[in-house]
Amino acid sequence: MFAASPFALRAWLKALIWALSALFLVGSVPSAAFEDVPAADREVRYGDDNIAVQMFADGMPRAGEEWMLALRFTPVAPEWHGYWSNPGDAGLGMVVSLDLPEGWVAGDALYPVPETLLISGLMNHIYEGQYAVLIPVQVPNDAVIDGIPIIDGLAEYLACTDQICVPQDARLSAGQGGDFVMWRAQIAPTLDAKAIYETTGNLLRIAVPLPASVDLPDPHLFVAQSRLVEYSAVQSFRRADDLLVVEIPLSEFRGPMTDDTVLGILAFEANSGVRFVAAPGNVPTGGELIAGPISMDNTPPLWTLILGALVGGLILNIMPCVFPILSLKAMSLVRAGSSEAEARIEGVAYTAGVVIACVALGAVMLALRAAGEQVGWAFQLQSPSVVIVLLIMATVITANFAGTFELPSIDTGSGARKGAGGAFATGLLAAFAATPCTGPFMAAALGAALLLPTPLALLLFAMLGLGLALPFLLIGLVPAFRRVLPKPGAWMETFRRLMAIPMGLTALALIWLTAQLGGRGFALVALIMLFGIVLALAVVGRLQNAGKMAWPAFGLIAAPFLIFAAFALPSSYETGAESSFSREALDEARERGDNEGRPVFVWFTADWCVTCKVNERIAIDREATMQAFEEAGVIPIVGDWTVRDEEITMFLTEHGAAGVPLYLWYEPGEEAEQLPQVLTQDMLIERALRDR
Repeated sequence: MFAASPFALRAWLKALIWALSALFLVGSVPSAAFEDVPAADREVRYGDDNIAVQMFADGMPRAGEEWMLALRFTPVAPEWHGYWSNPGDAGLGMVVSLDLPEGWVAGDALYPVPETLLISGLMNHIYEGQYAVLIPVQVPNDAVIDGIPIIDGLAEYLACTDQICVPQDARLSAGQGGDFVMWRAQIAPTLDAKAIYETTGNLLRIAVPLPASVDLPDPHLFVAQSRLVEYSAVQSFRRADDLLVVEIPLSEFRGPMTDDTVLGILAFEANSGVRFVAAPGNVPTGGELIAGPISMDNTPPLWTLILGALVGGLILNIMPCVFPILSLKAMSLVRAGSSEAEARIEGVAYTAGVVIACVALGAVMLALRAAGEQVGWAFQLQSPSVVIVLLIMATVITANFAGTFELPSIDTGSGARKGAGGAFATGLLAAFAATPCTGPFMAAALGAALLLPTPLALLLFAMLGLGLALPFLLIGLVPAFRRVLPKPGAWMETFRRLMAIPMGLTALALIWLTAQLGGRGFALVALIMLFGIVLALAVVGRLQNAGKMAWPAFGLIAAPFLIFAAFALPSSYETGAESSFSREALDEARERGDNEGRPVFVWFTADWCVTCKVNERIAIDREATMQAFEEAGVIPIVGDWTVRDEEITMFLTEHGAAGVPLYLWYEPGEEAEQLPQVLTQDMLIERALRDR
């Protein structure tokens, strides 16, 4: 909805793509990239209008030696890209037919180091710009060579943009020329020593012999076998002396391995890497983590994670993230002093609502991540439809607090709905609205929840909810706490109306967030819808005061506005600008910082994260901080996670963070130092000027 990335099950989409790929490739041999059918017997059906291809021969062939052919692919525009032999979750590999002299044998195609392209959770292995694929041909020892032989062929491949894919095919005729020196240099060289692989649980583990002196600024391992691994999963890289151990989750669609070796390319960074052949063996454990998510070996003990989740949830009660629902909780706490039995029931019911909501949010997040979606904690606030629902809820509760009407389904301190039902509903709403950010002690627990088995991960989410509900639960169960509360009285109505102010400010903040997510037109349509809802609620209040049936009138008045919004909101939604954060930008900044002796400060924020905005106002965007940064030559990089950004989500996961804020400080030549989630101006100034 509203052009946002759908929470679809990527596994189903993968299965569909692979099924369609199988139909397209019936009779082909994509692993070898060649067909035995003579090229002259095959027809050109599509042409090569989007990515043109030419075949070149490397000089005169010699009997008993290897002769090289090259296929040069040239896109007609920058947006078109081609594919590696294993295209990934989508796309098709190249299939080539060559008419060679009798006894001449074409070997496996040699590819440059591919790039990754992640679209809607589907990983593609691609080439952008012009590239060449080399085809070695073994010439027989007894070959009679009178001159350069005529080599014809047919190439079938796929040309894609981020929006469409078009089949391509072209007749080939080997001609002289081409830059074979450059093309050979672009092919990933093969390691002399064999790698080792093993499968452990749901992981493919590969040990690649690689000198410790080789720099790995942005490693990625491309596996040649199709459907063996989850291409979009975060890969883990560990270094143990001259051995690099890579761990990749296995694909749930994988079949039995028909080969004893695993082939692939280890990319160090863009356009740089090596080819490897891995044989079965015992892959060592341990080593220094240089890229990828924090493994279970490095996670704190479970009891510390449980305690961290509990304390983190408790601290959320005083964090800015919880402010939108403080009014709800305050009114519930005040009324809890009227009856001891009622207070206990409502304390337990409220806690049940909070815990169930936290566990449900955690379960949905884990399920989406298991399906390949790159989401994190508070992912619901990255969806415009969810923000619209929250905006409606905040507006309705504001009108209720202001006395416009009575809402019988949620406990708002008016006495309209006492008992477990109202307290439970209040707990559900409180947890849903109160957890957009991570606070102190929560980061490690939620980050570990992404790695732990599902039952233990859900336990951490339950402890988070228990911590959030703990103050109200203690007041409901412990009489000593209830005795310090004010006695119920007429003042409660005044207090309730005063609480409409913070809730109204929450609604205004959500309107601002709506504009940030979908544009001003999107927010204007939302305001028109809210006007209709408030008008309908005002009529409901008047009818309630007169003792008449009220809610049918609400439906009659609000329906036209809601129907209008249902059609106008999607059409008025504007996709936000692309995130300014990228790994390439970070790598460039770090390289620049290393060369110039300057630190790099990276922070990840979101417009819906109140903690982030408070940190920016009181610590980051301060004149004294900016002066210190300028004096120290700090290079700042911002990652905006307001709208879902898969690259940012993967980066957060790699650093053990389930959500924002995340602050990283890179000293020249050093790895990232993670700063606290609550910043101060003095802390940043001291960090910038340290050792300078």
